Amino acid sequence: MSQVVLYTIGFIISLCLALVLTPFVIKLANKIGAIDKPNHRKVHTRIMPRLGGLGIYGAFIGAYFALQPFIPEGLLRSYDLKLINALLAGGSIIVVIGALDDRFELSAKVKLLGQIIAACVVVFGFGVKIDLVNIPFGEAMQPVGAWISIPLTILWIVGVTNAINLIDGLDGLAAGVSGIAIGTILVMAAILGFAPVILLCTLLLGGVIGFLVYNFHPAKIFMGDTGSLFLGFALATLSMLGFKQVTMVSFVTPLLIIGVPLSDTFFAIVRRWVNKKPIFAPDKGHLHHCLRELGFSHRRTVLIIYGIASIFGICAILQSTVVQSDAANWVTFGVILVLVFVLQIGAELIGIVDKSRRPVIHFLQRIILRTEQSRSK
Repeated sequence: MSQVVLYTIGFIISLCLALVLTPFVIKLANKIGAIDKPNHRKVHTRIMPRLGGLGIYGAFIGAYFALQPFIPEGLLRSYDLKLINALLAGGSIIVVIGALDDRFELSAKVKLLGQIIAACVVVFGFGVKIDLVNIPFGEAMQPVGAWISIPLTILWIVGVTNAINLIDGLDGLAAGVSGIAIGTILVMAAILGFAPVILLCTLLLGGVIGFLVYNFHPAKIFMGDTGSLFLGFALATLSMLGFKQVTMVSFVTPLLIIGVPLSDTFFAIVRRWVNKKPIFAPDKGHLHHCLRELGFSHRRTVLIIYGIASIFGICAILQSTVVQSDAANWVTFGVILVLVFVLQIGAELIGIVDKSRRPVIHFLQRIILRTEQSRSK
């Protein structure tokens, strides 16, 4: 069996499993009381079942074990299997934490502890960590000591896991953005020929797309913390596994892949700091809230964010394929600056940090005004 056929069959199995399992998850969530009630912070107006992430997780796990006997000998090395087992083990812990939260609403401290435990399983149980970094404009990857690599890896996994959770505010939003990020990693892994990441991304993507049939607006079920935490954990692990070997500005690539949730998380922290609110306090200032306030419909808001996520994904793919050279490093650096500038302008226009503070826009307006005044003289 060729690799392409193997991956295609895996995708189809995962997709079909998600389509079949999710209706059962809807019944289970309603039966055990894993439901989401509307309130002043939420967009939905009726009681919705949560726990939808079980459908994604079940499809992913089921497809992997169904496909395992047909994986050609030699396709996956022992090290590759260790990477896969790290994701399966850590992801299972995350799913348990998320499912308990969807039913019993755990405290933030308990959820954070569970995420740290899952990250530690990946790092200490399977030895997966960020052990090489690339210094921009340098000639080679530089080794990192354990005293830096271990906390850096744990911070990365926990941070990305929560970033996906924070954008889960509209029907199909977190699942779709995660799917785009997974698709981006899949394309890059195919370019690199990295079999374990191609396999895992294919199975995850099938589960996400199958779940979106029930989750896109108007949703029949929410993924809950079970899904958002699991997808965040999977993205954090996959982006770290697949691209730490890329030789040029390597850490930029995973940042671009999940640019939407990370930037939204960053602006949320800044917004709460500016308004003197606790960093972990929930609010209605996220990207999707701001776009809704501008008058965009539920579906159009989600599709706009899909578009932004796709732009980030394309930039990640292009950046990773640039040939290593000083000129290429400068090009990459320039692209990053442009993206940061555009993000800042966009954030000020929609008021994601503060409705009245627009420092960059006001600065540009003053420059334009002075330029016009000098020309009139």
